[in-house]
Parts: sequence; structure tokens; C-alpha cells
Amino acid sequence: MLNIKDINRSGEMEVFTRVVDAGTFSEAARRLDMSPSAVSKLISRLEIRLGARLLHRSPRQLKLTAEGERFNNECLRILEQIDIAERDVGNVARPSGLIQVNANLPFGLHCLLPLLPDFMSAYPDITLNVELTDTVVDLLERRADIAIRTGPMKESNLVQRRLGESRMITVASPSYIDRFGQPNSLAELQGHNRLGFGFHRQSQAWVFRDSQGQRIEIEPKGNVLLSDGESMRQSALAGLGIARLANFHIGADIAAGKLVPLLEAFNSGEAEEIHAVFIGPGRQLPHRVRVFIDFLVEKIRPQLSPS
Repeated sequence: MLNIKDINRSGEMEVFTRVVDAGTFSEAARRLDMSPSAVSKLISRLEIRLGARLLHRSPRQLKLTAEGERFNNECLRILEQIDIAERDVGNVARPSGLIQVNANLPFGLHCLLPLLPDFMSAYPDITLNVELTDTVVDLLERRADIAIRTGPMKESNLVQRRLGESRMITVASPSYIDRFGQPNSLAELQGHNRLGFGFHRQSQAWVFRDSQGQRIEIEPKGNVLLSDGESMRQSALAGLGIARLANFHIGADIAAGKLVPLLEAFNSGEAEEIHAVFIGPGRQLPHRVRVFIDFLVEKIRPQLSPS
């Protein structure tokens, strides 16, 4: 727990800006690993020292006074300058420490993990804790530094850095085609076993373009539902049905002849976007986190080039 007696003036500013950002003492306390009463007492002591009311308090929310708004803006500016100074000093030293990374299974297995030996060789003083899951995690709750997310991004307070995009491809294994034939039209595709996910997504539909360029959506419908993208890939390889996956995930299988692209004449060109996301905005990243994100941008973007 943070000891109130040990907080200096920049520490008071940090707590105050966190309270403003969080909107409540309890949420700010959770983020700071302090008790709500300690946060409340610190803000009260700060107001007494400054001789000004900074916040209007109510049971459900906090609202900045005019003095509080000016003070908050100045605190953010000063803290930003402190971060810049620390970053500049930190750049002299070799980055070190722990980075918590979260990524979904397909991206983690096929893009991220193969690159890690190069990263660890370049930055031996950094320790990576990598969690692979298709569950979207809360970065604050998991104390994650970076998450790799695929698909459309929702509005949030997270900072996003685009890593690239990967074209979606409809595929089946040679064994499936031998048993059930190869669909050559969107109408024929309707009669095939189309692998889907067993969890809610923003959209399950497969998007195609007909011969007139009109958008056509076909829902995956079959007798197998999967929990994650890697399970869908493995099911397609086993001949259980037709799948639609990103090229970064199945490009090697296509090159090896283990999966066959289908209906490419109707491919809409739809691509799955991939972003690194991290907590923000307005604060400088720790040096160790920044070099990891820069490494991902440098190494992963070429992998995700359209093919």
C-alpha cells in the first residue's frame, strides 16, 4: 500500500489526476493500490495546503471546480515533463524489467511467439510474461502492459498502435474437398458445413462480393462450433468443414497445400485489423514497453503485408 506520509508534491499531483480520470475516490484508489479513505484524506490535505476547493463531492460523482480544472491541467503538464525527463535518462540505460503481454491464440502462436527469440536476444534484461487467450481482457484488472487485439476496435481510453491487417480467406482441406466437393459459387457454399464460433462476436457473417460487386453476407452454419481461431484452423485441417480465417493464421498451411483457398473470385478483400493497445492517454510509456511495441511494428508489419 502507498504510504500517504511518503507522497511528495508530484505524488500528490499524480493522485489528484488519477481521481479526476477515474471519477470516484474508490476507483482511483483501486488503480493506485490505496484505500479510498487514504485517497480522500490526501485530496483534502491538498485542498487545505492550496487554500482552494478542487472538487465538488457528491455520493455518486466528483466534479472539478474552476480552480480544480486549472490545477488538473497544470498537473498533467508537469507530470508529462517529469515523464519526459525520466524517459530521456532511461534511454541511456538498457531497458529492463517485466512486460505483461496479452494476445489471442492465433496471433500469439503464429506471429508473436516466433519473434520472441530475436527480441530477447536484443533486450536480455527484459522479462516477458505472455498470456494467450481469445478472451478480451481488462488491462487494468490483469495489470497487462500491452494487449494485441484483432478485428474492429471499440472506442475506449486505451491507446492504439496499428500493426497492420491481414486478408480474410475462405478455405478447406483437400480431404474435405475430396469427400464433399469444392463450392464454385456462393449458392453452392450454402450447402456446405461452415465452421463457426460458439461465442458472441460483433458479426459472425462471412462477407463476399457477387459478380456485380454487391456485398453478400453468409452466416457460418454447420455442425461444429469452436471456442477460438486456432481450434477452427485445426478443425479445417482435419477436414471437418469450411473455415474463414486471416491470412496470417493460415498462410503457411495454404503454401504447404494443407488448406485450399475457395471462392477467391468472390473474396470481398475484407481484412482483419491488428492493433497493439495499452493504457493511456497522455502519459509516456516505460522504456521497456516502448521498445517492445516498436519491435512489434518493425517485425510484424512485413508479415501482415497483403498477399
